[in-house]
Amino acid sequence: MGAIEDIYADLETDEVSEEEFREAVEQKIEQMGGLADEETAAMLIAHELKDGEVNGIADIEPGMDEVKFIAKVMAVGDLRTFERDGEDEDGRVINVEVADETGSVTLSFWDEQAVSIDEGQLDVGDVLRIKGRPKDGYNGLEVSVDKAEPDEDEEIDVQPGGTTSIEGLTLGQSDVNVRGLVLDTESVRTFDRDDGSEGRVANLSLGDETGRVRVTLWDERADRAEELSAGTAVEVVDGYVRERDGDLELHVGDRGAVEAVEETVEFTPETAPIDGIEIGQTVDIGGVIRSADPKRTFDRDDGSEGQVRNVRVQDETGDIRVALWGDKADKEIQPGDEVFFADVEIDDGWQDDLEASANWRSTVVVLEDGATTQPAGDAGAEQDAAETGLDAFADGEPAESDGGTATAAVESGAAASDDASEDGDVVEFTGTVVQTGEPVVLDDGEETMSVETGATLQLGQEVTARGRLSDGRLDADDVF
Repeated sequence: MGAIEDIYADLETDEVSEEEFREAVEQKIEQMGGLADEETAAMLIAHELKDGEVNGIADIEPGMDEVKFIAKVMAVGDLRTFERDGEDEDGRVINVEVADETGSVTLSFWDEQAVSIDEGQLDVGDVLRIKGRPKDGYNGLEVSVDKAEPDEDEEIDVQPGGTTSIEGLTLGQSDVNVRGLVLDTESVRTFDRDDGSEGRVANLSLGDETGRVRVTLWDERADRAEELSAGTAVEVVDGYVRERDGDLELHVGDRGAVEAVEETVEFTPETAPIDGIEIGQTVDIGGVIRSADPKRTFDRDDGSEGQVRNVRVQDETGDIRVALWGDKADKEIQPGDEVFFADVEIDDGWQDDLEASANWRSTVVVLEDGATTQPAGDAGAEQDAAETGLDAFADGEPAESDGGTATAAVESGAAASDDASEDGDVVEFTGTVVQTGEPVVLDDGEETMSVETGATLQLGQEVTARGRLSDGRLDADDVF
């Protein structure tokens, strides 16, 4: 075989015939004015043909000029028509979901191609060689197809109609089906869209034997977050994967659904040992609740009302206070409960004590029926099975409230505050820091006080502020 035949054989492509390849080589030699011989020109053409090839769907990213890949047809959508600007004839498009061992993606076929597929040219299970242009579509990554041809010799080990594990989710996937256990839910929130309409959104946390994921439910689907309860096995149908703050999220829009299923879904939370966590980390922890303080409300600067509740959780290595913010403060958590806290942020708390903050990104799960958490890392693997669960944390009766937050604040703050105080009076107010910044807001369990101070304070810290009242705020001379 000659150089041209060898290089063409190495391409292993059906995109061009050998005759077309030879013609392209001759054109390349002519374009270069005889500066390249046949072998060099053939190598240049081969490089151009390979340009855009990816190892798998997981390597495709929006913004790539062109991609070439092989995938199996998982689902074929319905033909849709639309009006094109300045044209009398309607446009036509059909979406096809394809997948390989690394992920899945939506293909968009247009006009004649779309009509042919609608007439039955393409079947679920077919393997295609695809060339197209990727973009970030409404429901995730899409590839607008320029060319697609069947490949009967290629085998792809994915099965149509199956589900994806949480661990197997990848950015840009669409039409994803995932089964999992509802771990936590949030209430529906509303927002104003740019067009003046009102949108609705809610979240829930889902877990399976491979991991956890935050699920975002939009508009009509948002109500499912309030209809489902923790511990329910569900299947998310036709979801799509997006990224937020560095984490993958599974979104459900008008094409998707979240349905309860009659099957057992395993979820075993893994936790970091409390004595090993550090400031600035975002970690998963779990243990037995040793104390639970009353919920407190406070006024934010924007006039809205916030709420927070502190609990103390203990595992076999130590204990830590956890601040539950917003809806999480409404969780029914009592001393003796076994609780899993996911994605809590570790801050510097009162008296250099670490504090975990459970905010909107966090998941809080009250474990039932002897469910256990498995400490992560090598230490957990070395422990006896009987010592790795939350049962190992519960030694003796639950402790009373530690009094370091709301309990102490109620006892001392109410006595120090004078309801009859007026502007200009020197007063003291003792409470827990529920807002930092300008101003600091203290909560004594019965009322809140805005405090002007230059002192550096931490959320959850109990302090006493002394100074003069001015327009309902305390201008603090001392904070101790």
